[in-house]
Parts: sequence; structure tokens; C-alpha cells
Amino acid sequence: MKKEYQELIKAANRAKLNAYAPYSKYYVGAAVLTDDGKIFSGCNIENSSYGLTICAERTAIFNAITQGMSKFKAIAIVSNNSEVITPCGACRQVLFELAGDIDIIMSGSSKKIKIVRLKKLLPLPFTGNNLK
Repeated sequence: MKKEYQELIKAANRAKLNAYAPYSKYYVGAAVLTDDGKIFSGCNIENSSYGLTICAERTAIFNAITQGMSKFKAIAIVSNNSEVITPCGACRQVLFELAGDIDIIMSGSSKKIKIVRLKKLLPLPFTGNNLK
């Protein structure tokens, strides 16, 4: 695995420590890698009104966008679950629109790692072109 991807997983694991998940107890961290090598992280933040909850993946990409980033290579997603975690449908759509067909690095507490391109997880994404 690429050294930069190993660093991305470490950053996601650090972000997971800040997750606020008092309801599900499902702690998730994510870290996105920009084309110029910068890393931006995020964690899941739950709310008692579940619709207001935000996933770690969206927190990370929104953090990067807020800092002026617009070109991305990959995102790492980790959780306290032993199985490899995959992004939810909403995160897949947001990631595709904001980052394109990037590498998705998925891991769980067992340290198993799976890397796939976003298009494999979201083969027919909604785009503005779908409106025409």
C-alpha cells in the first residue's frame, strides 16, 4: 500500500477518537487526501434527531472544501466495527460530486483494508447532467 495511504488511515484513526456517537456507539473517522498531499479529517457526529447526524466522510470533505481544496486523490474511512466499513449512499453521492472517482480506502478495527474506486461503489451517480 502507498505510504500516503498509510498516513491517511492513521489520520482517520485519530479523527475517530473525536467521534460523537452516544446513541449508536459506532465511531467513525475519515481523512481525505488532496492532490497536493494535504490531509483533512473528520468524524461522525450524531444527534438525538438522527436526520441531523453527519457522517465522518462528509465532515472530512466539507472540512477540506472549507479550506479551499478542490482536487482529491483518496479518502480513508475507519470504524470501531471489526468489518471493513463502506460509505453510506449519501456520502458516496457527496464524494462523487466534490471529489470525483477517487480511491476509497476502507478499514475496521480488525485492520483489514479494502481499496476501491468510488465508481465501483456508486456506478450510476446522480449529476447535474441528469437534469437535462
